[in-house]
Amino acid sequence: MLEEERTYDVCVDFAIPALEPALRKGGSVVALPARTLRATYYDTETARLGRAGISIRYRSGERGNHPWTVKLPTGEDAESRGEITRPGPPGTVPADLVALLTAFHRGAPLAPAVTIRTVRRAYELRDAGGHVLAEVSDDAVSVLDGRTVVGQFREIGVERGTGGGKLLKRVEAALLAAGAKRAAFRPRYVRAMGSRATAAPDLIPPPAARPGKRKPTAGEVVTAAIRKHIARIVEADPYVRLRTTMPDGDTPVHQMRVGCRRLRSDLRTFRTLLDPGWADELRAGAGWLAEALGVARDAEVLRARLTRTASADPAARLDPAAVARFDAELATRHEDALRALENVLASDRYSALLELLVEAARAPRLTPAADKPATAVLTRFVARAWHQLSTSRRGRVGAGDLDRFGADEDWHSVRIRAKRTRYAVESVASLAGGRAAALAEALTDVQELLGEHQDAAVAADTWLAIAGSDVDDHVLAVTGGRLVERERWAMRRARKRFPAAWAALDRSRLTGWLRP
Repeated sequence: MLEEERTYDVCVDFAIPALEPALRKGGSVVALPARTLRATYYDTETARLGRAGISIRYRSGERGNHPWTVKLPTGEDAESRGEITRPGPPGTVPADLVALLTAFHRGAPLAPAVTIRTVRRAYELRDAGGHVLAEVSDDAVSVLDGRTVVGQFREIGVERGTGGGKLLKRVEAALLAAGAKRAAFRPRYVRAMGSRATAAPDLIPPPAARPGKRKPTAGEVVTAAIRKHIARIVEADPYVRLRTTMPDGDTPVHQMRVGCRRLRSDLRTFRTLLDPGWADELRAGAGWLAEALGVARDAEVLRARLTRTASADPAARLDPAAVARFDAELATRHEDALRALENVLASDRYSALLELLVEAARAPRLTPAADKPATAVLTRFVARAWHQLSTSRRGRVGAGDLDRFGADEDWHSVRIRAKRTRYAVESVASLAGGRAAALAEALTDVQELLGEHQDAAVAADTWLAIAGSDVDDHVLAVTGGRLVERERWAMRRARKRFPAAWAALDRSRLTGWLRP
């Protein structure tokens, strides 16, 4: 569940203004009975959750039967958070919620960190049909130490229901006119916990772009890339455990796997700037995790591809029962892979990898060469990746020399190098300006063609294997054969389109800035 809420600071004698004018004709403002809420927030001794913008609490006095709540930042904006609720008695955090936040507490015990008592007076903003468009809460908050009040403040919150953004703006205008001040988003428990929850998080985020800043060193650029990929891995972790989509709609297995792949790729591309033993250990850990994720991701991709391939020609429908058998086999594989992945995420090796990733983001081990200006160093690494992609040597086919009737393995090899080159270009795009960005975009187009080719090749092999698992089912065999022919046709189409895509990419305007 996604929560969107805006918060406002007010003085103790603030009076809620009339909110009816913010509603359309026929709308109403309904005052709810006042409630007293008592929430205990749990965290590690060093506030690892609070510093990461995450909370887990037990709250009494709330409506419903799910007093335990976890809130996760969505990455979209500071005021949108994913919310997960659970039933359970006070005092002991539900085990599944503890596991859910493993990537952030990393095994450190959770204990009560702060208790907050809130006297809430809430108002529902309803449309003419009685639907709740938004809820305005007026909260008098007391921070407790046992029974002693050690701090107090008052907040107005506006939580979006079925209403739109324009309604929130009209409500905000009314509150500001009455003397409220828009508060920089800061979760209440963070405000109550104070400095220990506002310190830097354990997982150091990549720096925001700062126009006009001095040109960075090679080490600064590589550090930013490493932090970005590690953040992608860690942020996907709870969503993998929940088996739900990420806030951006993508699957968390895909996001975590991409993070692992990009991290491995950059560690390889920029290896001379990094301590070799450290980089090898990190690459090995990311590779191990990527392998476990890959099985689940392959099943995801194949199930989506089966639907697409089976419906590719509406005039020549495939036997629905046979298609359902293919899907059932993939569903079983997917479930088995997810269970295996859950074991991986619960393992001691994964716990050790999390510590390694957090430490890597905090302080990558760079060599003295990383102190040189980025423009003088990183372009050479990109040029080397480009040269390996575009040039045929030692039995390895270059992208420009791919044979339309060549082996699938040659096309797959070029795809891997194209992805590696694209990752390298994207890592330095902020330095080379429009040229690198244009090259990365063109590489994306080429990589998508190569990816379609590879996905079709893998799918064709999969359909053959499933069809061959029951030699007595002739309908299954015929359906499998028809699926394979459609995949081979997709591969031929990708191969036919590739030369033009490569020609559009391999031009001096895009690649002239690269020097081997």
